[in-house]
Amino acid sequence: MRIVFMGTPDFAVPSLQALLEYDGAQVVGVVTQPDRPVGRKRILTPTPVKVEAQKHGIPVLQPERLRRPEAVELVKELKPDLIVTAAYGQILPKSVLDIPPYGCINIHASLLPKYRGGAPIHHAVMNGDEVAGVTIMYMAEGLDTGDMLTRVEVAIEDTDTTGTMFDKLSVAGAELLKRTLPELASGRIQAEPQNEAEAVYSPNITREQEQIDWNKSAVAIWNQVRGLNPRPGAYTLWNGDVLKVWSCLKPEAGAENAAAAPGTVLSADERGIVVAAGAGAVTITELQPAGKKAMDAAQFVRGGQLKAGTVLG
Repeated sequence: MRIVFMGTPDFAVPSLQALLEYDGAQVVGVVTQPDRPVGRKRILTPTPVKVEAQKHGIPVLQPERLRRPEAVELVKELKPDLIVTAAYGQILPKSVLDIPPYGCINIHASLLPKYRGGAPIHHAVMNGDEVAGVTIMYMAEGLDTGDMLTRVEVAIEDTDTTGTMFDKLSVAGAELLKRTLPELASGRIQAEPQNEAEAVYSPNITREQEQIDWNKSAVAIWNQVRGLNPRPGAYTLWNGDVLKVWSCLKPEAGAENAAAAPGTVLSADERGIVVAAGAGAVTITELQPAGKKAMDAAQFVRGGQLKAGTVLG
């Protein structure tokens, strides 16, 4: 089976590696996003998938827009039997979906039809879900609307962030792909249509979703903080500047409303910075003032600038 793989970030690398290890497949080409400037020095940097493909001498295509006719022709020239995508970053046009006889399948980091769209892991953690997962589905012209082939559940632990779930689901997706390919190639697999009535969308995170609303419950803020870690990060305002909040302790169950107004610092010591929320209080353990590196709360408190009674937000 001749396979073209389409993917871009670290999440997709284990799936590409799984294809390279699969005896019944030959990866004849990789399609990934163009190299982009990274960091303050704006150094042109290849995608993680491109780096992995080049290690194995696989031809790499990097069209700015896959739907352009010249890009479609390049994919056709590879004569794929199957196209596999994982976090590629562009919607495949019908002209590409129609190329391979076995179709196009996508490794999506959610239990579809829940969390269609570009930020399924962020939304699962931010919403306080206890379970996430990976679904492998046929690709269709709609956004993550294709028939489902296989899926696997992965628990979200209290210690998890979007970053740790990213890693877990990346590995789970690769393992699921290994189990799915033989079934797909033999024709034994049965696709299942998605229930549109249960569809939930997870669009990319907006700047508004990054700001902490201290009127929310402590549990909701804790989920927001870990759901936005390691990027883009949750933040609050302090003296008119952005103060990133990278981690906080899980609030105690059933905590009552704090006596102070939401956003008020109740205490600041070596154990953390305790801030009143709409229900309960949040104990911040790692944060980052504007223009400085991230630091633990104890280090920040020793600077003596944030004291009890300060109001954030």
